[in-house]
Amino acid sequence: MTASLSTSHRPGESRTADHRTLERAGLHPLPAIAPRPPLHLVSPEGQLQVHTAPYRGSFASVLSQALRAAGLGSRVMVVQFLKGGVAQGPDHRLTLCGRLQWLRPDVACCLSEPAREQEPAVQEAVQALWVECRSLLLTGDLDQLVMDELGLAVALGYLDEEEVRHTLEQRPGSMDVIVTGPSIPDSLMDMADQVTELRRGF
Repeated sequence: MTASLSTSHRPGESRTADHRTLERAGLHPLPAIAPRPPLHLVSPEGQLQVHTAPYRGSFASVLSQALRAAGLGSRVMVVQFLKGGVAQGPDHRLTLCGRLQWLRPDVACCLSEPAREQEPAVQEAVQALWVECRSLLLTGDLDQLVMDELGLAVALGYLDEEEVRHTLEQRPGSMDVIVTGPSIPDSLMDMADQVTELRRGF
């Protein structure tokens, strides 16, 4: 047989069980629970990753990962500072998956000579890409930024190392920044959360 607990109420009384009835039944009212502070959600933390090697053109895996991230909904930009030949520039960027922007300088071929040996228009084409990257790094209007051959662009004199370092220091904490290519400056290596070095197989 199952025991049932019934209580009577008078007009004007709150509709709660009488404590003495609860105690006779071996039951006790639940203790009051103190209010808890609202849940604090931790913001995602981005990283500065460096993928380097002693040779050029070895980071297809990074680029494919960027494409995958865009396909999963992230806002991604891939910037190849020294890869030309496709007449892009900031005004003619390529968009893939609706969320990945692919940007190369508006120059006739890939660059391997120092900036001082190039026409001013070539130097300006590389600088135009950096202006775009710097704006995104400062505003945070992106989830992932891949800067291919950034270090080599610095080594060849197209970009200023101090300006690059200072801008990376101001990037929002939620943005992933991936730097690839040879000749990564020590100042950027020291900032990196993760460094991956590829070596030639023999």
